[in-house]
Amino acid sequence: MKHLLAAPVLALALFAPLVLAEEQPSAAPLFAATLTDLNDQPAALARYQGKPLIVNFWARWCGPCKAEIPELIAFRHAHQGQIEILGIGIEDRAEPVKDFAKAYDMDYPLFIAKEQGMPLMKALGNPIGGLPYTLFINRQGKVVHKKMGLLKEADFTTAAPALLAK
Repeated sequence: MKHLLAAPVLALALFAPLVLAEEQPSAAPLFAATLTDLNDQPAALARYQGKPLIVNFWARWCGPCKAEIPELIAFRHAHQGQIEILGIGIEDRAEPVKDFAKAYDMDYPLFIAKEQGMPLMKALGNPIGGLPYTLFINRQGKVVHKKMGLLKEADFTTAAPALLAK
């Protein structure tokens, strides 16, 4: 009996990493989206294609979203001109987000998702619509890492080399 179980256990041990490896979502829905900027004007996200990106979905009412803003700002400053950060607010109106962004010194490009927010997040690998949700996209447009929840310095440190790889 012991030998009968050995083969399946060995197969599971060998192939578990393949089964457990999570496939990253396609970034295509992001680059196909036209959201609203803080001046309430349409903004096509296709203009960011070909650039290393950190795309952060957030909301003003989300505590962890607020907590990670300083890390996002610091990372952007440390990688100025190399990696861009995009903030996508799961919000309906630009004006309150504009005030919020000013109060939190958010100096990276911000967009308002309006009714597109939840469908866009789901298309980008967030089926439950939890926040904050962040994608790390390399210059080839491939999602190299994603994170549900509060970003930590280690998330940036881990993702930066993959974002900057040629």
